Amino acid sequence: MTERSEREDAMREAGRQQLREGKIDRREFLTRSMVAGLGIAGVGALGKGTMRSALAADPRPLTPTFYSWIQDLHPGIPEVNKKFPGLNYQIAPVEGFGIERFVAEGKNKESTWDVYVGQTPFVEMSALIKADVIEPWDNYIPKDVIDDIIPSIRAECTVNGKLYSWPFLLDIAGMGWHSGLTAKAGLPDKGPLTWDEYLAGAQKIVDSKAAPYGATFDPHGWRSLVPMAHSMSSAIYKDGLVDFTAEPVVEALKLMKKIMALGNPDILLEGASDGGVNGTPDEVSFGAQKVGFYTKYFNAPLRMAQYWDDPKLLHLGPLPKFTGGEGSTVFWTTGCALFKYGQNKEKAAEYIKALTYDPQIWKDSIVGTATAHPGQLPPYSSIYAAWNTNKPDWMPDFVSLVRSQLEKAKAIDNHVFGLQQFVIGKPIWETYLKGTEPDPKVALAKVNEAIAAEMKRG
Repeated sequence: MTERSEREDAMREAGRQQLREGKIDRREFLTRSMVAGLGIAGVGALGKGTMRSALAADPRPLTPTFYSWIQDLHPGIPEVNKKFPGLNYQIAPVEGFGIERFVAEGKNKESTWDVYVGQTPFVEMSALIKADVIEPWDNYIPKDVIDDIIPSIRAECTVNGKLYSWPFLLDIAGMGWHSGLTAKAGLPDKGPLTWDEYLAGAQKIVDSKAAPYGATFDPHGWRSLVPMAHSMSSAIYKDGLVDFTAEPVVEALKLMKKIMALGNPDILLEGASDGGVNGTPDEVSFGAQKVGFYTKYFNAPLRMAQYWDDPKLLHLGPLPKFTGGEGSTVFWTTGCALFKYGQNKEKAAEYIKALTYDPQIWKDSIVGTATAHPGQLPPYSSIYAAWNTNKPDWMPDFVSLVRSQLEKAKAIDNHVFGLQQFVIGKPIWETYLKGTEPDPKVALAKVNEAIAAEMKRG
């Protein structure tokens, strides 16, 4: 190797290190690389126009990465991708909401991807902000889009006045039932409004042998314990975390144990996929038409009913409430995070706007396709306004039901331990559900203590 080649390589490597450490930006790195390769005279010979073109060129195409289940449930995404030639579409290296790869790259001030589609605010957004991995969308998202986001959703996605998640898929916890089984049990064709009615109906389903199980739920806390608690009162948070000793949470845990007595025996087992959070036993039982009542976010019964002989037997209704309770529930959006050390940020905003407003995406989600029926709804006021003005002939009634629940629902507070509080707490509160701890208050007090101890460890 010549002395000049060695000098050029040294300059390039020094530039790469400074780029990783954030001491120089990409433009400066490209400039230094060209200087190293051509010499000052060579750069001058290129001409100003060629130099500007070289510096402006992106070193890679727009690179979004998607949580795999989003692609599985929304097969229209490739059609949106076709509108962006050269798009480097990828599946995210995440399982069970893990963000380790994103954080590791952020520590090196780099990112393989430009935008992540799969972020749920209460789950990982605060952790990604604290790790300095993502940045707000405010400098890139059009103002008319921000103004179009439904206010409660915009609040869910906002931290310190900045929008850190561009919302995409709306989920709300409610209930579904197999009307064929409930009719066989002699129950009226309407959903129970209170948990007492729910339990009585579930008991009748079992007693009449209309189905092996009366009711089921997903045991993960954000899908069962908290929505049930919200149905009594959503005032269960303290300093951004659930106060597990609050009365609504205690009553929700007691309710879960009562439902378990009428539910599938494997109800507390982890799921079969995605680190245990998906493919859960509740879905399997409802999909196999072995259970009457089902409480979870609405897209779960919609997805499972597609396996029935007659999917029209699925009926949906609001989450029941405790007598005299608030009647709230839980909502969240799965949205898009902008990587701080990514590239193509303006193009990323253009892509996400096209994705989240695409009419075929929403029709497929609501009506279903040959491969999926997620039933997830859009986050924008204008889309609902257009549907209300001119209702599409394909629009099912459940859309207005789910949308109306958003007025009652509350998002889980954002916190660095937003997801971890449930991961830590689940095996502890399950000591009550399994009968090894007879007092629900004692079990839930231990949950608070365990979370506090883990936070002290950082």
